[in-house]
Amino acid sequence: MTERERPGPKGRGAASRPDPRYLETTRSAEDDGWGIQDELPPPLRTSVTAERVRSVINRNRSPDLPFTASINPYRGCEHGCIYCYARPAHAYVDLSPGLDFESRLFSKPDAAEVLVAELARKGYRCEPIMLGANTDAYQPVERRLRITRELLEVLAACHHPVTIISKSALVERDLDLLVPMAAKGLAQVFISITTLDRELARRLEPRAAAPERRLETLGRVAAAGVPAGVMFAPVIPALNDQELETVLTAAAEVGCERAGYVLLRLPREVSGLFQEWLERHYPLKAARIMSRIRQMRGGADSDARFGRRLVGEGVFAALLKRRFERSCRALRLNSVRRELVTDLFVPPQERSTQLEMFAE
Repeated sequence: MTERERPGPKGRGAASRPDPRYLETTRSAEDDGWGIQDELPPPLRTSVTAERVRSVINRNRSPDLPFTASINPYRGCEHGCIYCYARPAHAYVDLSPGLDFESRLFSKPDAAEVLVAELARKGYRCEPIMLGANTDAYQPVERRLRITRELLEVLAACHHPVTIISKSALVERDLDLLVPMAAKGLAQVFISITTLDRELARRLEPRAAAPERRLETLGRVAAAGVPAGVMFAPVIPALNDQELETVLTAAAEVGCERAGYVLLRLPREVSGLFQEWLERHYPLKAARIMSRIRQMRGGADSDARFGRRLVGEGVFAALLKRRFERSCRALRLNSVRRELVTDLFVPPQERSTQLEMFAE
């Protein structure tokens, strides 16, 4: 049995641990004479390392993103989505974008305190913050650490607008904060649904909520009065693209009013990890899927150009866009555009009760 044919760790998206690109040395398994073919690796457990940060608000200048400010309470993500474009960032801490990304996590326990300081700075300009733009703010470890909850408490107290995107049902826990914020035009929630096929979801996103559970969460968020949207992301040609209309219809039926999509991105190490995943799970489809991806990416596995990286190019990309727009018109998705308000923002130091939550 070769390394590629060996099954990956149970409940994980990646099957291997490729070396980080910045390491000066590489590692490889060698037979010491006793044989390695039948050896099983030890159980892969998740570890969380606390890291101190000087700032939590990240800013981007990308013209094709609908936000410029974001906060990521965690580095790495236990959901284990094999396609995650954030995987290469683990190389910056000399860890593998493969299994390390989903099992060796970093948390920011003082994120709320740092956020208060940033919001209190003179000259701070209020603009909507995207919570969980890089890695999921509601991944499993959040249930215990509650860092995202603390960040939302700060934003709610300051009347600061926020957008959440997640694959987790844990968003429901914080509806007590999100509902009053939404009533003031300060909050909206997007749930990412890649497929309604349970088996495909289990392989693609092994520790994220099941598809039907995400739909249930989307419905509960919408019913509570929080503007709700669905992200059909990523679109993987020849694997899940045929579900576009089905997912949008299911989301609209539970009260979703916004929708978006993103074509699969395979930057840096993600390409090799994704192709390894295809060979393990869908070997008969692998060549066709990669061929279609390259047709939509100018012949490459990935395309970082603004205006192309999220939607692709060519005939199939144009067809995908038309299908999406046609479905949205039929389902009345995106018919009303809600803009989060920014003029209610009150800096922390201007309210006597603002820092009470941090007094203990």
